[in-house]
Amino acid sequence: MHGSIAVCEAVLAALRDIPGFRDAEPGEFTRRALMNGKLDLSEAEGIGDLLEAETAAQRRQAIALVGGALGDLAEAWRSDLVAALAKIEAGIDFADEDLPPEVLSGVGATLTATSLAMKAQVDGSRAAERIREGFEVALIGPPNAGKSTLLNRLAGRDAALTSDVPGTTRDVIEVRMDIEGLPVSFLDMAGIRDAADRIETLGVERARSRAELADIRVFLLDGVTDPASLGVEPMPGDVITRSKADIVRSGAGLPVSGLTGAGVDNLLESIGKELGGRVAGASVASHARHRTAIAEASEALRHAADILANGGDQTELVAVEIMRALRSIDFLVGRVDIESVLGEIFSRFCIGK
Repeated sequence: MHGSIAVCEAVLAALRDIPGFRDAEPGEFTRRALMNGKLDLSEAEGIGDLLEAETAAQRRQAIALVGGALGDLAEAWRSDLVAALAKIEAGIDFADEDLPPEVLSGVGATLTATSLAMKAQVDGSRAAERIREGFEVALIGPPNAGKSTLLNRLAGRDAALTSDVPGTTRDVIEVRMDIEGLPVSFLDMAGIRDAADRIETLGVERARSRAELADIRVFLLDGVTDPASLGVEPMPGDVITRSKADIVRSGAGLPVSGLTGAGVDNLLESIGKELGGRVAGASVASHARHRTAIAEASEALRHAADILANGGDQTELVAVEIMRALRSIDFLVGRVDIESVLGEIFSRFCIGK
């Protein structure tokens, strides 16, 4: 249907007057597909991520979920564990008989290998979550270091008020960008110093807190100031710059000028390389729910492998741990206990989708 918002609304109003017609709920079509077994829960989450994707990396990650990357992985794990459980159950059912040794052969190796594969997905899930949610890069430095000018240069607009009066920036100002396909929010904050009034003091405290939580800190210095004097310790991956490079001609750090744009491309390239390295090992598990379910399954299998390795008549406990892992896998793809998460998942969807 073509037309303005008013035309569309008029047509919708006419449709609502027809008996049996109603507005679709957010995510209703995808939810129906899930309930009818056409999609698993991770694929439905992938559709939600695709609707919100801002960058190429987010789009690729969402398409992988929609395509069943996580579901296929879970199904492979499940198949191996069901086979292992069958061997364990045979040992329990025929405990009084002399079963051939090959019945239980390979079970311990399967449990250990599957647990390690799951752990690798858990380890890479943090990076996958950051791709989905975005990274934060904090611009930090003393007052009048050129943070707001640099932010405006990065944004291509006057996102922050600039002034030669120290303490102009009091609150955190964010600008969202796409760097090498990754979503990145640059944060401009209050200049760090011993503030003269209570409001600026609160701004400085907030700046330090946000800077410590950021993924990368860009220190804008005058070539003389020691980063340690700002009260925020530089971490691996942070970038030290010589700010206002158009007027500050000497000093350590990457020369950058928000006023002229000199060095900005080099700064973005440095940040892109750092973030690219961090996401290189990203897994297909991109939600906290995925990480929790896989971690629980991995831990259960580790316990099962330890019990089996210790020997003794404890095969029932091994079976219990394998079943616990299988339940976590089933939760991962939406076979069990998913009602509690459906509302949260589909609330992000557009109407109908």
